[in-house]
Amino acid sequence: MSNRIDPPFRADHVGSLLRPSDVHEARARAAAGDITAAELRSVEDAAIAAAVGRLADTGIRSLTDGEFRRAFFHLDFLEQLAGVAVTGRIASSSDSEETVHMSPPKLAVVGPIRHTHDIQVDDFRYLASVVDGLGRPEVMTKVCIPSPATVHFRGGRAAVDIQAYPDMEPFFADLAACYQAEIAALYAAGCRYLQLDDTNLAYLCDPVMRQGAVERGDDPDELPRSYAELINAALAGRPDDLTVGIHLCRGNFRSTWFASGGYEPVAEVLFNELNVDAYFLEYDDERSGDFAPLRHVPAGKTVVLGLMTSKRPELEGYDELAARVAEAAAYVPMEQLCLSPQCGFASTVEGNNLTADQQWAKLTHLVDCAHRIWS
Repeated sequence: MSNRIDPPFRADHVGSLLRPSDVHEARARAAAGDITAAELRSVEDAAIAAAVGRLADTGIRSLTDGEFRRAFFHLDFLEQLAGVAVTGRIASSSDSEETVHMSPPKLAVVGPIRHTHDIQVDDFRYLASVVDGLGRPEVMTKVCIPSPATVHFRGGRAAVDIQAYPDMEPFFADLAACYQAEIAALYAAGCRYLQLDDTNLAYLCDPVMRQGAVERGDDPDELPRSYAELINAALAGRPDDLTVGIHLCRGNFRSTWFASGGYEPVAEVLFNELNVDAYFLEYDDERSGDFAPLRHVPAGKTVVLGLMTSKRPELEGYDELAARVAEAAAYVPMEQLCLSPQCGFASTVEGNNLTADQQWAKLTHLVDCAHRIWS
């Protein structure tokens, strides 16, 4: 295989893994007050250590903690910022049997946003200790945190307290400063591979979502540029040896989805104005459109093609995957392409509709297919 020394790797993954039963049980007991937070963390520690070893055995080189300590990919992180709160739920207007019917919790900005403590650093340190203990020099840790744009899109101006932020510019500046502080702390702890999980840029590819932005008073053609500026500000001053990727997601709750639409509406800004190294893009079915938007990808950036679905247990055929990679290579050189599942296996604690054995089989198959495609 044409190996990549730096991440993302030819076979990579988005981050979250199905939670084992003991983690589910411990979370339920902690919620009921039957065990302490420290006891819950001890159960999570053991489960993470086991999962990291199993993940490395598949051949995946970027090792995460599976997001075992979270209920949602974004809320558990974002609600630890001072000034950010969960306030009710978002109504879903979809009537498709395949789209998500869960009403996700809604974020609101209720005061000045501040980074008052390190959020992910202790979790990273534990993960790094487990990865170091494997004694495998070819692997490394990857930390996944929600994109800062996640704080804004669903509610827009109406979800940002007018007293705290009469103007939106200071809001975006404060939010970026929070991320700068957290990223600096992660880097100081040893993190060298960071992924931002972003639903908003993908949602802005969906005509219904774009109309919803208009109804909230936002311009869906300008929002991608505003979010690129926000993310760039959040990453300002990052060291050269910190690889940053961004994952675009259209919804991933119990094997369902929330949005659809090709990348064309955001492609030019996404690939040329956003200062990240890699793009994890959903491409597991027709909802993501074709590969033509990849014509905007400049030299030096990597596209991780999410061609293998994390929503269903069936293994995609090698010939099918290889043919689709070849299609993408008509727009981006093979050297700038990698392969991954389209999303994590458990963006929320409930997880997708497949078993742990099926999850590990998919990841092992992914590594094998990537090896054959790039060999």
